[in-house]
Amino acid sequence: MRILVLGADGQVGTELRALDAADRGGRRIGIAALSRRQADLTDPDAIHAAVRASGCSAVINAAAYTAVDRAESDRDTAFAVNRDGPRHVAEACMRAGLPLVHLSTDYVFDGTGSGAYGEDDPTAPINLYGLSKRDGERAVAAVLPRHAIVRTSWVFASHGNNFVRTMLRLGSERNHLRVVADQTGCPTAAADIAEAAVTVARRLAADDDPRSTGVFHYTSAEATTWHGFATAIFDERERLTGLPPPQIDAIATSDFPTPARRPAHSVLDCRRIRERHGIPQPDWRRSLAAVMERLCAS
Repeated sequence: MRILVLGADGQVGTELRALDAADRGGRRIGIAALSRRQADLTDPDAIHAAVRASGCSAVINAAAYTAVDRAESDRDTAFAVNRDGPRHVAEACMRAGLPLVHLSTDYVFDGTGSGAYGEDDPTAPINLYGLSKRDGERAVAAVLPRHAIVRTSWVFASHGNNFVRTMLRLGSERNHLRVVADQTGCPTAAADIAEAAVTVARRLAADDDPRSTGVFHYTSAEATTWHGFATAIFDERERLTGLPPPQIDAIATSDFPTPARRPAHSVLDCRRIRERHGIPQPDWRRSLAAVMERLCAS
């Protein structure tokens, strides 16, 4: 089986390319990965041509506009990529008879709840990024029956723009950091998301079980705050390098205003993907350790 990946240069796309070898069962995963330059989501002709020519059995859309704050002033681009782009991909998959795994976000929820959000809970984005992603989910579902929308959260990796790399950069420049402590979510490694996406794509391509389709949540198992995540990052750095951590003060969201509002609580209930696809939630601390080992060795 070969899988077409759109968004090859993103955090998850990069990890999907890294899986283009033998999986844990010894079978080959064949990944055909295309970057934005090769298949721009805003160009429907390019998307249709890429899907048609791929010769693949399934498609994973890991491409997205992820600049949460910039989306507030760049609405047209955010919606062109996150809403219209997935629709183009779904239409191309429909024509080719291929299933689609589309990655989405916890930011489709408003974060006012206290428990874990289920897949069927009402969405109510509080920023334009979340709204564009929610509309992208709806576009996929409206066009393509054989789809899986996989919502995840707080993505990190040893590459790309993410919280781990930002903290390490700031921690190398300052001895005193201030980090938000009243937003709760689940850090999730891009490598773990990549493996989950491949598992779902294979299942969609292999059978027509309707339980394999629809919306799924996939994150690491333990919730934390950005402050807790930052503390864990510098604890790992100290373990690996001996460098003492900076002072990390816990602050409120109101003390760090940003153009886009963030959900205060965006923990996702991931039982459905475990029950229907056999995918357990990983330990983000273990995944963080692996990422930090790569970063500290470079």
